[in-house]
Amino acid sequence: MFWPSSAQASTFMPVQASKIAMHVDSLYEFLLWASLISCVLVIGGFILFSIKYKRKSESDRTPYISHNNLLEFLWSFIPFVVFMVVFAWGFFVYREMRTMPQDGLEILVEGQKWNWTFYYKSGKISAGELWVPENTPIKLVMTSKDVIHSFYLPAFRNKQDVVPGRYTALTFNAEKKGDYQVFCTEYCGDQHSAMLAKLHVVTREEFDRWLANDPYKGLSLTEIGQKVYGSRCAMCHSQSDVKMVGPGWKGLYGSSRTFVSGDPVAKVDENYIRESILNPNAKVVVGFGPASAMPTFAGQLSEQEIMAIIELIKGLK
Repeated sequence: MFWPSSAQASTFMPVQASKIAMHVDSLYEFLLWASLISCVLVIGGFILFSIKYKRKSESDRTPYISHNNLLEFLWSFIPFVVFMVVFAWGFFVYREMRTMPQDGLEILVEGQKWNWTFYYKSGKISAGELWVPENTPIKLVMTSKDVIHSFYLPAFRNKQDVVPGRYTALTFNAEKKGDYQVFCTEYCGDQHSAMLAKLHVVTREEFDRWLANDPYKGLSLTEIGQKVYGSRCAMCHSQSDVKMVGPGWKGLYGSSRTFVSGDPVAKVDENYIRESILNPNAKVVVGFGPASAMPTFAGQLSEQEIMAIIELIKGLK
């Protein structure tokens, strides 16, 4: 499920988690009914007249038909009115979803192949999980480290392209507690469909506690490594010896690596793994060209998280 089990979704759409979602759905339903009525009138009239005025004999002649000014005016004016209503309604919804709050909670979002990272003003960083308080205007300031991505929240009927080299913004106000799915809707590579994140909408008290707590409290280094792997590394690396975008981790520690640059063969140890995380292009292994090069995680992972990844790899023998 992409929405809380306690919430009810409409026939065609996921749960409505904000007022904007309700406005978008209302416009969608109006368009659906207007299209259905138009289809019935046009196609139904076509079928009816085809049967009623079908030529019944070779001697039948088409009668002379004069203009009906009122009819011609109505079939032009009524669609014009409908189109103008849709335009005004759509402009209202668009303006509402594109007007950024002046006092909203700002969170920086960074997309890269193939995960989402969230930076809070308190200095806290989360990967693959966005935490926000309910009934609070949220402003996401977004950028990309590599290619164009698109941040999409189906439950809020809102999405925004995330572009390298510039900032874009998206706003929403979550009115229902729960967990909601985040998608990337701009094709960004072979793991595009796995570029997911979870939006957690909680009370203000729960949000403040989460912001202040250490998410790794009480966990061993290996357990921390598993959490970091799930949110950061699982798209490109397996915990077996199967090669994905990057090498499999099983048996990696202690093995020898040959580089495309011709540098001397190196043994995979703690320093090699740390360098590969922070500066992956420093030593590109044979068989992994620039197109599959790993993005840098410098500034995104703490020393504790780097050490935890190293510990996890060391244990996969």
